[in-house]
Amino acid sequence: MSDRISCLPVVHGSGDFAIQVRETMLGEAFDCLAVPLPESFQYDVEQGVAHLPNVTIVVQDESKGFNTEWSPEGNDEDEKSASYVPIDPCQPVIAAIRLAMQEHLPRFFIDLEVESFEVQTDLFPDPYALKRVKPEQYAAAVLPFLSRPKSQQHQQRIQWMARRLRELETQFKSVLFVCSIIDWPWIREAYLANEPQDLNHEPVYETDLYQVDPQTLIFLLEELPFVTSLYEQSRYSLDDDENLSVDGIKELILTAREKYKSEHQKRGRTISPHLMRTYLKYVRNLSLVERRMTPDLYTLIIAAKQMMGDLFAVSLAEVAREYQFSENLPYGRFKMSIDRGQLPDGEIADMKCRLPGPPTSWRSCDLNTKPPEIDKQKWAMRWNPFNHCSWPPEDVAIERFRTHVKDKALSLMGNDLAKVEKFTSSIKDGLDIRETLRNWHTGELFVKENPPSRGSLDCVLMFFDSPADPRDYPFRVTWHAEHQDESTLAFFGSPFEDNFVGPGIAMSTYGGAMFLFPPRPVPDVWKDPRFDVVDTLEERLLIAACHHSKERHIAVLANAAPGVAWRRLAKRYGKKLVHVPLNGFSGETVQQLRMFHILNGHEVRSYADHFIRKA
Repeated sequence: MSDRISCLPVVHGSGDFAIQVRETMLGEAFDCLAVPLPESFQYDVEQGVAHLPNVTIVVQDESKGFNTEWSPEGNDEDEKSASYVPIDPCQPVIAAIRLAMQEHLPRFFIDLEVESFEVQTDLFPDPYALKRVKPEQYAAAVLPFLSRPKSQQHQQRIQWMARRLRELETQFKSVLFVCSIIDWPWIREAYLANEPQDLNHEPVYETDLYQVDPQTLIFLLEELPFVTSLYEQSRYSLDDDENLSVDGIKELILTAREKYKSEHQKRGRTISPHLMRTYLKYVRNLSLVERRMTPDLYTLIIAAKQMMGDLFAVSLAEVAREYQFSENLPYGRFKMSIDRGQLPDGEIADMKCRLPGPPTSWRSCDLNTKPPEIDKQKWAMRWNPFNHCSWPPEDVAIERFRTHVKDKALSLMGNDLAKVEKFTSSIKDGLDIRETLRNWHTGELFVKENPPSRGSLDCVLMFFDSPADPRDYPFRVTWHAEHQDESTLAFFGSPFEDNFVGPGIAMSTYGGAMFLFPPRPVPDVWKDPRFDVVDTLEERLLIAACHHSKERHIAVLANAAPGVAWRRLAKRYGKKLVHVPLNGFSGETVQQLRMFHILNGHEVRSYADHFIRKA
């Protein structure tokens, strides 16, 4: 603006601009700092900055006047309104005040006092562009799209700040003015015009300083609370924080993966590096579709839900809300919401930010939240141990998988009987590539003939966790079919008492299972004394399958092929085991099938889908 005044336009609430403010103030010598806030906020704002990295909020009450229009639907009391300044470490203005206090620079709050603040904001390019362009270039690119101030209050505030800057340049040789990128062209214009204005401060209420409830920081901070804490951690340890706007997102995802693994262990999906790479690529594409360079929380959660399931998306959302710096301060506790807040006395007020960032778009995402521990205890007390049933959608899924495993085993049974012969007049069941290459020097082709499989299968064994630890799978039941399309099922699973997901709904995980189809009534496999000759859970299901199966072959789905002991055990009953490799199926699909729910009565099926979610 002049030889004595330097203006740094910023996008409020941006960590990238906060870093730029720090580099500007440390790279050049300034005598004082001017910020676009009124003087009534100065004392409490600087008190809140002194408490950083603990997040606080400075609130100023606003009077709405008396409501002269009455309606039956209206409230008897007028709604409370207030404006506030978030003491956010990633807020560029707060970062400037923080650094000025550390460097003992004079600080001046030069905005006009107004009784009812009008929020001014607009859409901007992603501040991540500062990694490649200078702030001057960023401001110049935005300049053609900035609209001239329309409201009278906005014009008066601009005129007042321009006047205050002229006063400061008479006292200091180098003034740094940090302001919103919306206002800087018009403040400069008013400064150069230097027209006399009859402006005065309006009477305002005193400000109050509160500590923000950590659970509601997601509604106050412009950056994600987890990423904000990474900025503060880097500041404390003197680490590089130049690329935290992207590296922080990666750290968020990795932390969510560790939380997901620790909570769900074997029940969770395998989050492989390849899946993570595909997820990040998908997040990037979704961000570009929305014309962003960095993803927002909605994009991260939607991509996580679609690629890794609801449970990982819930873990990601919970980690994103975590802020590790939260000490008890001698102030009242303030709870923030979407444009509303609850004061320590319980009163609700409409909140208007004095340092507004770009407009926020709130969108809904269907994720079933985790039930509170008190609800789990209540559901456990009401559980009836003599009234169990399954959830039909999971029955259909596991039966389809059983059929697929059976068909796979039947095809493997016929592979041993395949014939290979020279090609004459018919290609039969296809060209045998291996034998053709082996006789390539002769120039002859060989074809194969697969005879129809001999025999059938009526029993399928599935061992998802072998060898299984009996302490991990105490839930051992034999379930009979409800209709002719279901199998007789005997399985061992994890304890459902530890994982209630809804009223009358608990979740368990298959360790191993035996399917008999067509269904038939059989004694409880786990209580039948005829099977006490074996020790392990897998061998008990194996001997039960050999005893109840009417066919010669039994399909065994497992990671490793059945050993000699298992084959000898089957041979005693005149059976032959057909091994189907478990790694031939998708790990995500198998993990989904392993998780099943136990309902406490058939009536629970009417509302079970509201509580059941997959990994």
